[in-house]
Amino acid sequence: MKPLLNARHLALALAAAAATLPPAAFAHGLVGKRFFPATIATDDPFVSDELSLPTISSTRTNASGDEPGSRETSMSGEFSKRITPNLGVSIGVERQRSAPAGQAAVHGWGNTELGVKYQIYQNEQREALASVGMAWEVGGTGSRAIGAERFSTFTPAVFFGKGFGDVASPMLKPLAVTGSLGVAIPRRSSTTTTDTDPDTGAIVTNVDPNPHVLQLGFALEYSLPYLQSFVKDVGLSEPFSRMIPLVEVSLQRPLDRVTAKRTTGTINPGVLWVGRVVQVGVEAVIPINRQSGHGVGMQAQLHFFLDDIFPNSIGRPLIASAR
Repeated sequence: MKPLLNARHLALALAAAAATLPPAAFAHGLVGKRFFPATIATDDPFVSDELSLPTISSTRTNASGDEPGSRETSMSGEFSKRITPNLGVSIGVERQRSAPAGQAAVHGWGNTELGVKYQIYQNEQREALASVGMAWEVGGTGSRAIGAERFSTFTPAVFFGKGFGDVASPMLKPLAVTGSLGVAIPRRSSTTTTDTDPDTGAIVTNVDPNPHVLQLGFALEYSLPYLQSFVKDVGLSEPFSRMIPLVEVSLQRPLDRVTAKRTTGTINPGVLWVGRVVQVGVEAVIPINRQSGHGVGMQAQLHFFLDDIFPNSIGRPLIASAR
């Protein structure tokens, strides 16, 4: 069976399992009346005690030069932990499968990713918050077989969230936007590799630049729970009353060291279902141009709110302080 079909079946199984859980209480991700869910393609602005496991994705890449097109499938997990109510750290791992056209598939771990985030602003009346953070892709911790880089990359970023509950139009009040803006900074300006020419046997040296990359991601969300509770009860029943339709956009653009500074990325329409201790999300992955991929992929995530599951142990900040 094709990997994409496996991923779809797993996503459906996650959604079916989550539908049996209790309704949401929204103790986490709350600013005023606004609940901000965890999003799949872009990092949310909250400092939290959460576990994303698994996050699955399946996409297709285009052929480039001597490289054939391939089907890329991954399964990943991320654990986030609050040190204080406003300061948190995270660790993420990913298992990847690459199936190039006409070749045997290869498997391997991607580089481990570490992160730190500090929440600097919160306004409950305006349903707004902001954080700053740093991500570290630890070079050399992943497998060469799937192309994990040998050098580290650091990405300082800002994160934001804003609900529309303070606008005049009632039907716009359930809207919210979250997002992040950062620059990926590689430890090496270029990577040198050597190959043997199959015709002459000569050693060929290749130098590939590693540019600084601008990374922009945002999610536009429409909260049906907010609509029901704070705008107008339109009579939605389970599971629809717990759903948040959304569209995520994830973009990258090299800033230097390359001639063609093309913007690549995806648009990801989907829906989140939010329960008391767990959240399930399913999204399509649509490339914005040919350089970004081929065809429509998918991604799905099962996300646990540890602060609600273990409120008196691992779901609490290690150091308590007032917000």
